[in-house]
Amino acid sequence: MSKIPMTADGFVRLEDELKHLKSVERPAIIRAIAEAREHGDLSENAEYHAARERQSFIEGRVMELEDKISRAEIIDVSKLSGKQVKFGATVTLIDEDTEEKAVYQIVGEDEADIKLKRLAITAPLARALVGKSVGDSVEVSTPGGSKSYEISKVVFK
Repeated sequence: MSKIPMTADGFVRLEDELKHLKSVERPAIIRAIAEAREHGDLSENAEYHAARERQSFIEGRVMELEDKISRAEIIDVSKLSGKQVKFGATVTLIDEDTEEKAVYQIVGEDEADIKLKRLAITAPLARALVGKSVGDSVEVSTPGGSKSYEISKVVFK
């Protein structure tokens, strides 16, 4: 059983989702199954089958979240420091071709959201950045070809 690194914020989000599934989704699906059963013959009851399928999804997600929460290794990013890129770092990159700046925080897989500029520690760019310092260049293979970035800033917040 390996630990799953995540920020405190990511851990809270997983706990909130678990609470919502257990206190809101589970009771609602139980009511939906009971209502569908009242409609008679279950073999041709689409509502019943859809509700059972939804229940199966919810129970699977509850088990998955409980497992991840039990294996979580919460890393307090505010206590980290240094100039090297590691888990939790917020990294400012400069595209060496276009001079465009991009800022990403390196987080756990369950917290990753590219729209929020949160990059999973397992993503190719994050793997290339880990261990590097300000001023270093990294090259990453992307679907559009190879990209080169220079690390201009590393902060932990």
